[in-house]
Amino acid sequence: MGITGIGLKARHTAELLAGRPGLRFLEVHAENYMGAAMGSGGPAHRWLTALRALYPLSIHGVGLSLGGAEPLDTDHLADLAALVERYQPEWVSEHLAWCRIDGTYLNDLLPIPYTTASLSLVADHIDQTQTALRRRILVENPSSYMAFPESDWPEAAFLAELARRTGCGILLDVNNIHVSAHNVGLDAGAYLAALPANAVEEIHVAGHEPVTHEGRAVLLDTHGAPVTAAVWDLYRQALTRFGPVPTLVERDANIPPLAELLAEAATADGIAVTLFGGEVPDAHAA
Repeated sequence: MGITGIGLKARHTAELLAGRPGLRFLEVHAENYMGAAMGSGGPAHRWLTALRALYPLSIHGVGLSLGGAEPLDTDHLADLAALVERYQPEWVSEHLAWCRIDGTYLNDLLPIPYTTASLSLVADHIDQTQTALRRRILVENPSSYMAFPESDWPEAAFLAELARRTGCGILLDVNNIHVSAHNVGLDAGAYLAALPANAVEEIHVAGHEPVTHEGRAVLLDTHGAPVTAAVWDLYRQALTRFGPVPTLVERDANIPPLAELLAEAATADGIAVTLFGGEVPDAHAA
C-alpha cells in the first residue's frame, strides 16, 4: 500500500466498497456528517461506517473559524468532538482562516493577517479545539490572493510558531503554496524549509485554474482540475524535505470517475517510490 488517499464522494462509495482499492486513507469533510442526523445514523453514516471498517479516515473541517476574532462556536465544536469520537480518525484538520462573524457562517475560508496578536488568538482557538477533541489537530496553510500590509510574520514562520506553542501539526497543502507563490510572490522553497519537519503529518495536492482579473494573471485554488506538473514538482520537494508523509489527492469540483482519482493517487505513490524506493513506509506510522 502506498501513502496516498482520496476524498470520499458519495458517487464513488459503492465502487469503493466493491473494489476496495489499495488507498492509504479516505478524507471526509466534517460538516457533511455533523448535526441532527448523526444520532440517528442515516444513509451517509451507514456508508461511512462501512468504509471506516476498510480504511483509516481523515476528518477535515471547514467551519471552526480558527482565525476568527469571535470565540469559537461551542455547539459546532461539540458536534465535531462527537463525530471524532464516533469514527476515531487518524487525523483531524482545520484551516488557518476564518469563516464566521456575528454568528453567521460565510461560504468561504477568509485570510487573516499574520501578526503577533492574531498568532495568540489562533493559538488559543487551537488549544481550545485540542482540549475539546482530546487530540492533536492539523492546521492547513491557505491559498493567498493578497498580502496584508499589517502582517509582520511570514506565513511559514507563523505556522511553525503555532505548532511550537500549541503542539498542533501541519497539513501542508502543496497546491496552496504554489498558488500563493504565483499570486503574492511567496518563495515556495523557503516556505518548505521554514516548517518543522516533525510537524507535517499530512499533505494535500490538488488542481487550480488560471484566470485574469483586472489585467492580472491569477491562480484560483479550485480543487476542480487535475494536479499540474508544477505542483507535482513541488510535491517532490516536499517529500524530500518531510519524508513519505500521507498524501491526499483533493478534488471537490468537476468530480471525475473514480478511476481518474485513483490514477492521480498512483502518480503520488510513484513519486514516493522513486524517492524512497521499494515499499514506501509511512513517515508518521505508529
